[in-house]
Amino acid sequence: MAWFRRTKKGIKSRGDKKDMPQGVWLKCEACSEILYRPEMDKSFWTCPECNYHFRIGSRKYLELLLDEGSFREEDANLTPADPLEFRDSKKYSDRVETARKKTGLNDAIVAGRGSVKGIPLSIAVLDFGYMGGSMGSVVGERVARVTHRAVEERRALVTLSSSGGARMQEGILSLMQMAKTSAALAKLSAEGLPHVSILTHPTTGGVTASFASLGDVILAEPKALIGFAGPRVIRETIKQELPEGFQRSEFLLEHGFVDRVVHRKDLRDELAAILAFFGDAPMVLNTAEDD
Repeated sequence: MAWFRRTKKGIKSRGDKKDMPQGVWLKCEACSEILYRPEMDKSFWTCPECNYHFRIGSRKYLELLLDEGSFREEDANLTPADPLEFRDSKKYSDRVETARKKTGLNDAIVAGRGSVKGIPLSIAVLDFGYMGGSMGSVVGERVARVTHRAVEERRALVTLSSSGGARMQEGILSLMQMAKTSAALAKLSAEGLPHVSILTHPTTGGVTASFASLGDVILAEPKALIGFAGPRVIRETIKQELPEGFQRSEFLLEHGFVDRVVHRKDLRDELAAILAFFGDAPMVLNTAEDD
């Protein structure tokens, strides 16, 4: 406690000080710029000073990408089971309930159908706010279902990933979703229908090792961390220093893993252009017999 208090006229006492409204200001995690939260929608939740991309939820991505009012959610009632009765510091069932209350979602994905600039599509968007966007049985099932519907209805498929990987609380049941989603996408490809995969920060683990890497076109947001294991794990495993920017989207673009790095404000236009291209020039599979 201070021993002295200034009483000069014009200086308010502590009791007169008004509290700053909570949640009005936001500090950029990259450049520490103080940003006015109510204005962030206008900048697509990116920093106007350094272009840092703030993490946003699945509903916000759908709002940014799709035509207004076009989205129709599917299989929203699917909820995770707890076949292993898993418990670490908390019960898995308790973690699920906490995530549901936090996000309003039944699992770490929102999937359905919609359109972008009038072009119909099927879409699945992961939500990092729900247990780190981890892929368990529900995520895998909903990706598989939305892919099968895309095949049935002759629609392009768009996936948007933000994930820490497979959900350990479901054990092998989470890992098998890698094979399930990959098999579903093989059917989509066999039908000559495109899959556009959008990678955001972070996209790691089993999601990267399955459907996120199987796009016919792979887009990434700037500076997104993309990989299987994280850079710290890799560095400690191989006992070597990693190149600057290792596993960031720009590094992966240089090495051919992603096709384009796209600022969030341009994602909608970029996606529409890609889907229009595939609509005008449908994919042609190599059906030639083996020699």
